[in-house]
Amino acid sequence: MFRSGFASAILAWACFSGVTVGGASAASANILVPHRAVYDLELKDASERSGISGMYGRMVYEFNGSACEGYTVSFRFVTKVDTGEEVRLTDQQTTTYEDLKNGNFRFLTRSFTDEKLDKEVRGSAHEAEQGVKVDLTSPDKRQVDLAQSLFPTEHMLEVIDRAKKGDTLFESRIFDGSDSGDKTLITTTMVGKQRNPVADDGDAGKAGAMASKPYWPVTISYFNDDMTGDALPIYRMEFKLYENGITRDLTMDYGDFVLTGKLADLEVFKQGDCK
Repeated sequence: MFRSGFASAILAWACFSGVTVGGASAASANILVPHRAVYDLELKDASERSGISGMYGRMVYEFNGSACEGYTVSFRFVTKVDTGEEVRLTDQQTTTYEDLKNGNFRFLTRSFTDEKLDKEVRGSAHEAEQGVKVDLTSPDKRQVDLAQSLFPTEHMLEVIDRAKKGDTLFESRIFDGSDSGDKTLITTTMVGKQRNPVADDGDAGKAGAMASKPYWPVTISYFNDDMTGDALPIYRMEFKLYENGITRDLTMDYGDFVLTGKLADLEVFKQGDCK
């Protein structure tokens, strides 16, 4: 069923707003602009195996904070899914906090179907000498030791930094609290040459002051951390990335179905000062 892997893919997008933990300086991190972006979602393609005959919705993403105070992400992903037999409302709500200076990350995700809570994942993670230590409090209390990983905002900064340097293909290990919050993911990122928007460039007109600015076309594929050989990605995301962290023109490929996300509204907040 389409729910398999869907929630973790959504959370991965939420966390990628976002070079080792603590490696991003206040100066480099302050390139990220606080903002609220709203995306209209539509079904682009679905296989028969997906069980989906129609799907649409809205995604709201809010990024706040600074390198000094830490970064918060509030994210909501609501869709109506038509299976041909019934229409269901899915609602995923995620909040995260990332402290770049001290290498700490907190996460909370609640997933609902037809306004009933399906799952809650809550916990925190911090950088340790040998990797990342995770303390989960929901759905079960437990501790997990994982390999050295980037947290989401650090990953975003790495992508922007490498894009500026002209790197076109690179791999990273990340921890974003997705799925059950107890594993890392391997990402492969492809970055195209920086481009300027053209006249018929979809949602560029909704980007406000960014509408005429150059962007990078980015594709990130996510793999299980135990992948071997020519493993297929769990999911893949394509988007247009500005150097301040704002994104638009999304394509989210979950294997059995593909969603597009067009920027519908963008509000840029005042940048906080690092003292």
